[in-house]
Amino acid sequence: MQLDPQVQAVLDKIRDAGNPEYWQMTPEQARDWHNRKAGILDVKPEPVFKTSDRSVPGPAGGIPVRIFTPRATAKPLPVLIWLHGGGHVVGSLDSYDALCRQLALQGDCVVVSVAYRLAPEHKFPAGVEDSFAALQWIAEHASELGGNSNRVAIGGDSAGGNLAAVCAILARDAGAPKLMMQLLVYPRTAPDEEFPSHYEFAEGHLLTRKTILWFHHHYRSSDADRLDFRYAPLICKDLSRLPPALIIVGECDPLRDDGITYAEYLQRAGNAVELTRYPGMVHPFFSMGGAVDAGRRAVAQAAGALKRAFSSA
Repeated sequence: MQLDPQVQAVLDKIRDAGNPEYWQMTPEQARDWHNRKAGILDVKPEPVFKTSDRSVPGPAGGIPVRIFTPRATAKPLPVLIWLHGGGHVVGSLDSYDALCRQLALQGDCVVVSVAYRLAPEHKFPAGVEDSFAALQWIAEHASELGGNSNRVAIGGDSAGGNLAAVCAILARDAGAPKLMMQLLVYPRTAPDEEFPSHYEFAEGHLLTRKTILWFHHHYRSSDADRLDFRYAPLICKDLSRLPPALIIVGECDPLRDDGITYAEYLQRAGNAVELTRYPGMVHPFFSMGGAVDAGRRAVAQAAGALKRAFSSA
């Protein structure tokens, strides 16, 4: 499957920067590289009306969040809770700042980016616990953030897509909050790494199989975690009565089949699902909008779906 020429140019720039792959670094080195990579991708932060950093209560103390308010208004705006990617090991409020600004502006909603605890210092299920605690608190206190507690969605990419999918299940089981939508961008959903796409794109497509295994080694407490749906939402026994989902995948992404299969399972369980495959795209093209046209289109698609979901309340 042929890579998009713009994606290939990005891969060349990253290769020329000379950094090793994540699995060849310590977690601390990988986090630093992840934060610096946004500059290589030419992602420029767009101005929004207001941003603010604060902490919300969590099971192990305060959870840092960053709130993006797109415009001044006396009327509460819808809220998107965003869980960043990074294999549960890397990723931060800063590395996803530009993307959250785009989603806030184009989706005309307050975006709350959540800095859940990362592995290996905090292994599974710490990230799940933080993400769900943040979701519950933000939904209950949306008015404090300029948001509407009756118009709340959750989203994330990669590991964040995994957490968003799990939080949607946990919210259904808890009876609250009622989510308008789940936005899952190339989510990791399976308990293992055995789908064909994991082998088809194991090398040469930015996210490699060795890096995925390195992430999962750091995230899991033991192999028994594979049997827990909070680790792998694909194995949840009941996927019914979940919020409408938009699932976005890249055709040249090792996680492609995770997203496609989860979309199929959600549909079989009676949920509304929109699945879009972007040809020639790698992981993480959704964050490459500064250099890749399809990344901008995918963000615009996500924002449009959010606006439609919020308006249906």
